[in-house]
Amino acid sequence: MMAKKPNGRPSIYLGQDGYWHGWVTIGIKPDGSPDRRHRMAKTEVEVTRKVAELEGNRESGQVTKPGRVPTVAEWMTEYLDVICERLVASGKMAPRTLVDYRSKTRHWIIPLLGRHRLNRLAPEHLDTAYTTMLDKGLSTSTVLKVHRILSRALKVAVRRDKVTRNVATLVEAPTAAEAEIEPLTREEARCILDVAKTKRNAVRWSVALALGIRQGEALGLRWSYIDMDTGEIRAWFQVQRQEWRHGCDDPHTCGEKWHRPPCHKRCKIHGHRPTCKPGCAKPGHLCYKRPCLKDCTGHADKCLKRTGGGLVFRHRKGKSKLTLQCPSALLALLRTHKKLQAAERLKAGDKWTDHDLVFTTQLGGPIERTEDWKQWKSILKQAGVRDARVHDARHTAATLLIEQGVHIRVVQEILGHTRVTTTERYTHVATLQMKDASNRMDQALWGTP
Repeated sequence: MMAKKPNGRPSIYLGQDGYWHGWVTIGIKPDGSPDRRHRMAKTEVEVTRKVAELEGNRESGQVTKPGRVPTVAEWMTEYLDVICERLVASGKMAPRTLVDYRSKTRHWIIPLLGRHRLNRLAPEHLDTAYTTMLDKGLSTSTVLKVHRILSRALKVAVRRDKVTRNVATLVEAPTAAEAEIEPLTREEARCILDVAKTKRNAVRWSVALALGIRQGEALGLRWSYIDMDTGEIRAWFQVQRQEWRHGCDDPHTCGEKWHRPPCHKRCKIHGHRPTCKPGCAKPGHLCYKRPCLKDCTGHADKCLKRTGGGLVFRHRKGKSKLTLQCPSALLALLRTHKKLQAAERLKAGDKWTDHDLVFTTQLGGPIERTEDWKQWKSILKQAGVRDARVHDARHTAATLLIEQGVHIRVVQEILGHTRVTTTERYTHVATLQMKDASNRMDQALWGTP
């Protein structure tokens, strides 16, 4: 029994299989053929309801494109490898941001949500995933970052008609606890500078504590952006490391020793087991007869045909171009540093690679963040100062400025903050000003006129 509807209207009929079937024309496929969607149910009333719902979605523009809806794992892979890679290439996304996206997707989003199809992903699934992450000891800020990554990916999926709604917007976003700022004291900062005098690139830490620029901005500082006469410093760029990718056609069969199957290193993308019994065919297992079928980037930096990686220069975080005034004492140190660097360059000869950098390796190349971090930790240990992050030098600079009575708006400009509320986080740690205010109140109420 069949009821055909002309002019693209839905058709509902009872099939020979005993089920009621409904067909709705949604639009036109890319190849020009009609895009007809199917619904089925045990009763005519139920299939009619489903057909009406599909028609409503069609009228409101909430129908996905034809074809199988991808899983969360499939979509996140496409989102990172295609969309985010293009954003990095155009300069709209920092390379380190993409590295962080990949890490959190690999460790949390795919294992906890990867098997769900986008159109069947529910708010309850996200709630359960976030609760699992918190139960495993992750901080609320990390969970919030995962939520934001997933939400951005789903937002793009909605724009491309992969799914009709972004379920991340239906979930209460985790609240990240604000990290406590722990700046170094004035005495600790001076001890650090005393020890740094004995190190190569000694002025690196004077720049950190006096100007408060970020690590990447300090390592990306170039001579052409420093006026050695006026002391004007344009900290407009930062240096970042971009991940290498395999340049060979098949990372697992190209024959290079670094990625010949079996891979003895744990795959950083899919979490494959480093060893497995020969002949194992379980999905996701890396075994001797069934190598990983997807790109294992755990050692792409060793590929002889590697592409797309290395240190790159990009504009600093934020939209503003940060221009600073160098203190006279620091400017004198920079002049001395430039002379020492010229001597190193002369000694290196043809081996020197010129990037116009203020802080370089002994052959003129950019300094790796990890090496910079190691030197900072070594200086702290020699100075007898408590353990601190490299970024705490920035916090220290902000706190010292406030303690010297510099106006909060000026500190905001020096640090390059977009909002003054970000800078105001430092005001509660300026203990010298608090003590001065306390002494003044003591004099006002109980002191001798």
